[in-house]
Amino acid sequence: LNELNHRVKNNMQMLQSLLYSAARQTQNPEAKRVLAEANGRISAMAAAQRVLYGTTGATRCSAREFLDAVCQSAQQAFPANIRIACEADVGEISNDTAVPLALILNELLTNATKHGLDGSGQGTIRVGLTREPDAFLLYVEDEGPGFDLQAVRSRASGLRLIEGLARQIRGQFEVTRAPSRCKLLFQRDEL
Repeated sequence: LNELNHRVKNNMQMLQSLLYSAARQTQNPEAKRVLAEANGRISAMAAAQRVLYGTTGATRCSAREFLDAVCQSAQQAFPANIRIACEADVGEISNDTAVPLALILNELLTNATKHGLDGSGQGTIRVGLTREPDAFLLYVEDEGPGFDLQAVRSRASGLRLIEGLARQIRGQFEVTRAPSRCKLLFQRDEL
């Protein structure tokens, strides 16, 4: 298991190095943006993997440790004047849930940073992973006006990715306004 963890970690670092190098070499702003988004997704998966394989059984991880690791990874990519405030309940999530959830969370944090701040380029994004009676609730709140999911869905590839991954973990994705909140309710698989 340690050898597998080591190999996966090395492969993710190699991918991140290749993406970083490609982003430095291109002059095309759209290519830089796409490469940065891909790098962010790999960083989110790597953060989840670090938590998963740091546990004894490597089949489940602490919801709190998972959330902290993914948020810290995302925070490193964001400007210093954007703060991510995390809160998580006690509980565990499985490997099968953790990696898709890391990608979903990375997309939501990236969108909140791009579109959810009050126009000043600074602010706080609130993230939570809380226990419901038979499920977990992941939410990301920001200070922006929010958006209409139906209107944005067809032109936002990140939202399509979120919805596809939500289906994979048997979750329901919703967006509300005032406050701007994206939430994903998914089955607890900790039993």
